[in-house]
Amino acid sequence: MNRRDFFVHSAALGVAPFTLHQNQTPTKMKIAIVGTGVRALGMWGRPVLAEFGDIVEFVGLYDINEGRAHSFQKMLNLNCPVFKGFDQMMQQSKPDWLMVMTVDGTHHEFIIKGMEYGANIITEKPMTIDEEKCEAILQAEKRTGKKIIVTFNYRYSPHRQKIWELLQADTIGKITSVDFHWYLDVYHGADYFRRWHRLRKNSGSLLVHKATHHFDLLNWWIDSDPEEVSALGGQEFYGKNGPYRNSHCRTCTHKTVCPFYFDVLKNTDYTELYVKNEAYDGYTRDGCVFKEDVDIFDKMAVQIKYANKVQVSYSLTTYSPYEGYRISFNGTKGKLDAWIKERQPWEETEGDVIEITTNFGKRERIEISNKEEGHGGGDERLRKQVFSPGPDPFKQAAGSRDGALSCLIGIAARKSIDTGNPVAIGSLTSIKPELKKR
Repeated sequence: MNRRDFFVHSAALGVAPFTLHQNQTPTKMKIAIVGTGVRALGMWGRPVLAEFGDIVEFVGLYDINEGRAHSFQKMLNLNCPVFKGFDQMMQQSKPDWLMVMTVDGTHHEFIIKGMEYGANIITEKPMTIDEEKCEAILQAEKRTGKKIIVTFNYRYSPHRQKIWELLQADTIGKITSVDFHWYLDVYHGADYFRRWHRLRKNSGSLLVHKATHHFDLLNWWIDSDPEEVSALGGQEFYGKNGPYRNSHCRTCTHKTVCPFYFDVLKNTDYTELYVKNEAYDGYTRDGCVFKEDVDIFDKMAVQIKYANKVQVSYSLTTYSPYEGYRISFNGTKGKLDAWIKERQPWEETEGDVIEITTNFGKRERIEISNKEEGHGGGDERLRKQVFSPGPDPFKQAAGSRDGALSCLIGIAARKSIDTGNPVAIGSLTSIKPELKKR
């Protein structure tokens, strides 16, 4: 890792994570974390200390569940304090950067306050869950002059990067339409329905929480802004549709017959962070996927029209027997097809597959290794760009506009399902769609 490169690049971005004095080595990048759940632990806690411990220092932790914050502190062997209030943490720790890892519905609160306290922001996706909160974030960024990084790790995996390169190289000519279908299996998909994500007020629905990843990929690949969204959706598998029901799995009398029984105690991190701290807020990590209060969709279909006239058909299914996705780009010179297997693969290959078929020509098959950990290698590459930024030849670094446009597609889709009408992206916030992103 080259510290000098970090300073040069940070200066170019207009951010100042370190203080550099004459004839002195740079002080460490001071980071505070709000939201100390398993995402903060596994994606940003352990690996950041291991990979960037010489330039990063955690200076404060806050979570609405104080016990969880103390567990997080102990699990990472941190010396920084756990604060009883967010304002107290920001005032006393004075971080250069604030990591926002809370429930999605509260992201806006901490992003805005964090910038007002003088910190730049690293936030998990989605940036927020509705258009009012999105606009408030955008205005706060302008007002404070601070910067927001949205952590879209999917952009950084080799498979998705290769797709971007092929499209940018005009391999299939001008893109005219895209078919994109994502399958969450009955293990991963079900997990969203046993956690806080099952409520719209927390997650904005999976059209926002999960699909914002996918919409961001589309925006990045297509290199244009979305203009209009129409959608259909329903709940026909989880929630009220289930044959069994209880508050959570550990106390359920159906645990021997329910295929969705989840033994949270088998996972040490979940036990330490959640089970041992239930007394603070009553949150259970092994909630029932068939609870009556589930109010998010479990099947979704979205049509997106882009400013450059590309049409997208997207779907998300949350109860598939296997996990992965298929995507097909239709162009004036040919077609690019790609598929990824994540669990229970539908065909045996050594890697993730891309096929290029040219009009009146031949088919080329490309296999990209998928043996790397962390979203196909995307996690580690993202962290490097965040903490030791360098050149960005594939335009993978994402800011507030990227974060806004990705979640706004999901917000528009949710509104379209609720109203039965198409929704114009330009009607939601001050962002106006542009023909070309860059």
